[in-house]
Amino acid sequence: MADTEASSRTKAPIDPKELKGRRFGRVLTKLKKITRDQVHEALQIQKSRKEPIGKILVGLGYINEVDVTAALAGQAGMRMVDLDEIDIPAEVIEALPPETANTYQVVPLTFDKATRSIVIAMKSPDNFRAVDDLRLLMGFTVEAVVAPAAQIDHVLSSRYSGQTKSMASMMAELGESDTLAALAGRGDSIDLDELTKAAEDNKVVRLVNLVLLQAIKDKASDIHFEPFETEFKMRYRIDGILYEMIPPPLHLALPIISRVKVMANLDIAERRLPQDGRIELTVHNSQVDLRVSVLPTMFGESVVLRVLDRSNVQLSLDKIGLRDDELQKIRRLIKKPNGIIVVTGPTGCGKTTTLYAALNELNDPTTKILTAEDPVEYDIDGLIQSQVNTDQGLTFARLLRSFLRQDPDIILVGEIRDLETAQIAVQASLTGHLVFSTLHTNDAPSAILRLLDLGIESFLLTATIEAVIAQRLVRRICLKCKEEYIPTEEQLMELQLTRATVEGRTFFRGRGCEGCNHTGYRGRMAIFEIMPMSDNLRDTVASQISTNVIRAEARKEGMRSLRDSGLMAIYEGQTTIDEVVRETITDE
Repeated sequence: MADTEASSRTKAPIDPKELKGRRFGRVLTKLKKITRDQVHEALQIQKSRKEPIGKILVGLGYINEVDVTAALAGQAGMRMVDLDEIDIPAEVIEALPPETANTYQVVPLTFDKATRSIVIAMKSPDNFRAVDDLRLLMGFTVEAVVAPAAQIDHVLSSRYSGQTKSMASMMAELGESDTLAALAGRGDSIDLDELTKAAEDNKVVRLVNLVLLQAIKDKASDIHFEPFETEFKMRYRIDGILYEMIPPPLHLALPIISRVKVMANLDIAERRLPQDGRIELTVHNSQVDLRVSVLPTMFGESVVLRVLDRSNVQLSLDKIGLRDDELQKIRRLIKKPNGIIVVTGPTGCGKTTTLYAALNELNDPTTKILTAEDPVEYDIDGLIQSQVNTDQGLTFARLLRSFLRQDPDIILVGEIRDLETAQIAVQASLTGHLVFSTLHTNDAPSAILRLLDLGIESFLLTATIEAVIAQRLVRRICLKCKEEYIPTEEQLMELQLTRATVEGRTFFRGRGCEGCNHTGYRGRMAIFEIMPMSDNLRDTVASQISTNVIRAEARKEGMRSLRDSGLMAIYEGQTTIDEVVRETITDE
């Protein structure tokens, strides 16, 4: 049969007009798939079995399912195409929105922007709805052809990745719901019972669950539900970058947000004040916590869920991206009997993960570790973890005072935000405790200036600070589509490099593929700047000299700056110039 198929491909394709309306068996013989004798044999069997002739011919082994589809296409006067032999340009893929392609299970093959004419491939010739709806919704002149179902599934998954069929079809169902549509334009006049019913609507529940599970599967760090004047957006943050999902109809904003609030045990009747909650899920035997933040806006409530997936976080120092020399340096620092170790960087740069990894290494039955966090992100066995509650007056400073009466060995302060917290951290350090904390500064030397600005005396800083660690997260190049390239002069200038200084170096980037959602990146890695406090640096800080002088002295003593760490990652082919430029500042 394979030989028959191969020979049929070499012949000129038959005009579908010649096949339209003919009997099924006659179409197959015209297509050279079977002989007349085989048709007669199937017809004889059909008299006793009462089955479709196509099924009988497949059972006899004369044809396969693709041949059946080709014959049905012929009967409908449509062409059958082989998508494996067609290279679909990116601009053609972009002509059809992902939600439309996935909802109707069609793939665009050609698109003429001037005439708005499109050729689509679909799985079955009787999918008239796809043709009619594309004409109506998109204003296209549509020509349809037929392709094997497996090939269409492959193109949809590879070229429209991240937009699942179930998500698209669910949005379509939600949009058609008269009950939910009745909520449109009602604003605050919606009765609480109505709102509760809407939040418990089976379609809304399924959609919210799907969004959450998809985010966890894609390793998203945050999920955003955002109401605007004329639309309601849903976005994921993956590897630090926001990606927009299929937007639900605007009238679904209130039911979806109410459903999230119900899951987080929040008050769905309260829409004027911010609320915070938590959702706990177990996905693939892994505990996942979702921190829920609700914020009132002009057009409704904006909800952000922070995804805390323990299986996606490496709470081990040798797995957070430290180089061998950096790992040894940090291990020496965290084993000191007292002092303060500060991790600094912007929000979302992995400070908490680094601190948890350090505490995890120090966590043993002989050591008492207390943490004050806002909020507690991961529950770690062996640690006494407390959560800040400013509404009740339970601040970092108040917790720290209580900690000192709990006989701790090590204390973690989630963040030094004010002078009082900083003073108690210094006091704890001077009384024989090791203190870990975080700050928001651009680099390690800047952290010293920040603490001085808070009001800490320089002599207390020099007596207590043992090290400052700055870090950033940069996206890793996707290994599946990694390729060599030559950077432009402008890109090199961004890093203050020249052709001469990079001679012999190889640069890499991601071309973009299905595995990385066509971004060229997959996953993130940390780059570090570690500044241990030597006697020389302590003298420099005590002299209250500028940050630039502190930075220069630290570099003389071997501190590798964030930019230097980023350059090493570039030269090793782990990340790109663009990522390092985006996440680091030049060394003055």
